[in-house]
Amino acid sequence: MFKLTKKVSLAFMAIVLLATLPATAQKKDKPYYPKGFRVGFGLNGGLPLDSEYDGALGVDARIQYDFSQKTSLTLTSGYTHLFDSDGDLGLVPVKAGFKQFLNKNIYAMGELGAGFGTHEGMGNTFIWSPAIGYANRYVDVSLRYENFNDYNTDQLAIRVAYGFSLKKKSKKK
Repeated sequence: MFKLTKKVSLAFMAIVLLATLPATAQKKDKPYYPKGFRVGFGLNGGLPLDSEYDGALGVDARIQYDFSQKTSLTLTSGYTHLFDSDGDLGLVPVKAGFKQFLNKNIYAMGELGAGFGTHEGMGNTFIWSPAIGYANRYVDVSLRYENFNDYNTDQLAIRVAYGFSLKKKSKKK
């Protein structure tokens, strides 16, 4: 009888323990981080990595949708101008991307898109652009490599931007 009572008691304690583990794990609330949009406006300066162009300047606007504190989707557009003594190159890039924060402020990002030429006869180009950066509540500074596939040029650029949140400030209930 003692063996049966001991087995029933151990089984009952195991069931109670297993039943309370998920409940205690759920009590550890993560800090609330609202999903939503951010907007940023940036200035860009770059050095083309080939010898055809001497420098690049640009402006852009970015809208970012935060899925969580660490992951976001981005949509960026603006104007980029590559300078050369023989002829300049102007284009309007439109890129979609994914941003992953590696810690509170440092992130890695990748963008793909198209560049639309602003000069007659330029045509369009495929753009791909990996970046690393630092962002806080209002400032976003990044270093990116940007390849303009059909124009046979690329650049290493720095972006300095001011951004702000469009999220509601209410707390999760």
